Amino acid sequence: MRVFFSNRFELTLSGLLAMLMMASCESELKNSEQTKPNIILIVSEDHGQDLGAYGNSIVTTPNIDSLAKNGVIFLDAYTTYSVCSPSRGSILTGLYPHQNGQIGLATHDFEMYKAFENIPFYLKEEGYSTGCLGKLHVNPESAFPFDFHEIESSNFAKGKMGDYAIKASEFIRAAGEKPFFLMVNFPDAHFPLLRKVEGLPTIEVTGDNFSSTLPFVGANTERLREQTADYYSQINRLDESIGMLLDSLKATGKAENTLIIYLSDHGAQFSRGKTTNYEAGLKIPLIITWPEGLTGGQVINDQMTSVIDIFPTIVDAVSGKEKSALPGKSLIKVGKGEATGHEYIYAGGLIGTAKYFYPKRSVRGKNYKLIHNLYSGEPDPYFSVYTDHIYPTVLSGTSREEIATSTDEIKAVYDRWENPPAFELYDLENDPWEFKNLADDPDYREEMERLKQVLNNWRVTTRDPFIDSVNFKRIRAEVDSINKVYPDHSYQKDTAFHWNYPEYFGDYVLNAE
Repeated sequence: MRVFFSNRFELTLSGLLAMLMMASCESELKNSEQTKPNIILIVSEDHGQDLGAYGNSIVTTPNIDSLAKNGVIFLDAYTTYSVCSPSRGSILTGLYPHQNGQIGLATHDFEMYKAFENIPFYLKEEGYSTGCLGKLHVNPESAFPFDFHEIESSNFAKGKMGDYAIKASEFIRAAGEKPFFLMVNFPDAHFPLLRKVEGLPTIEVTGDNFSSTLPFVGANTERLREQTADYYSQINRLDESIGMLLDSLKATGKAENTLIIYLSDHGAQFSRGKTTNYEAGLKIPLIITWPEGLTGGQVINDQMTSVIDIFPTIVDAVSGKEKSALPGKSLIKVGKGEATGHEYIYAGGLIGTAKYFYPKRSVRGKNYKLIHNLYSGEPDPYFSVYTDHIYPTVLSGTSREEIATSTDEIKAVYDRWENPPAFELYDLENDPWEFKNLADDPDYREEMERLKQVLNNWRVTTRDPFIDSVNFKRIRAEVDSINKVYPDHSYQKDTAFHWNYPEYFGDYVLNAE
């Protein structure tokens, strides 16, 4: 059978069907491109769940609270590392830091073993326009193919916060009909703690607004309360910055089909927070809103989630599929009740720099948390950064004088932080701020041994290079050599400096038999 269209065109029926199928596929592809969600990933700095949506009545955060009200808020969300670059590496690649190699700060030349698949790379392949505002802080930056990258500095001076919204609008409008992905990295609440800059925040917090500092700190003095007030004020400025960003999104008319993911990279830089494996360092806010894909107003309070879930969540939103090779889960499915969170939450720690190199591993289940200090028997080098105020911008640490005037319980807490045992075990249900170590309590021996096995199994499964004795000795020797040749981080001034661990760690992790 033949179908005649004109004197010039003659098609067989099979040819016509093929043409119609091709047109249909092109139409579906076009519609698919149009209906793929736009994505905004907002990452703030150095703060825990000190937001109105999480129950803090001192701060003023109506914009973040609105995201929570119209989206899904996760109460038990965690990072993989309480230092910036490793956490952000996990966010972008969906891998634990020892799996991708970003085990320390990018500004100290730590880097991934190779260019792993990551969020902007994946989305670019899916036809997205990709953009980034603010610092990236993961090496090598060339692994992340952003079409648009503005305000590349960390902006710890917290100036011109309105520029983020302006640049976001420029990028979104330039994307045209293409779906877009925009990562926005705000500088608050990173140090220095600046209470007000260029009129922001419009609502300041003072030490008179509350009677006690952050609960995990343990100590409580007027000086610490003023530091906390500065911290809370920075959170207020963060919220106003996010408000400007959301207003610019609405003005583009693309808000309805935009998936917004908001989180902090890790906890606050107060004693026993950032740089530690305590809850205050690892527990973070995490909120997802997507008008066309998720029912708003949900509070997920019984599912543990991690930053390794961000990449799988985005893949699910775009394709409806999951990446089985990644250790994370789709939070969209968790939000819809189609999947559960993690049975255990794992984290690495502290390898911020060569000087402050003190590796840790931790695992928490529903009620108990185990911390393994790999360098036990040696003092934690970062302890003195907090107590002695070595850096002029880090004044929030509890001083030795403030510790000395605290209760015996708090003195013991700080002594354990300064001189960590091999293992720390905490009952988070009854001791949420981890003041009482149960590792030597015979009543908890069974639980500790169980969690030790769980942690060890994870380290074996994920090819943790620190579990291998040869690698462990080799990295120790490299760190010792660097600190001898380059005291006090002087390698940052040497353009020829290069870590060797990406080669031998990478070989162990990537070339497993």
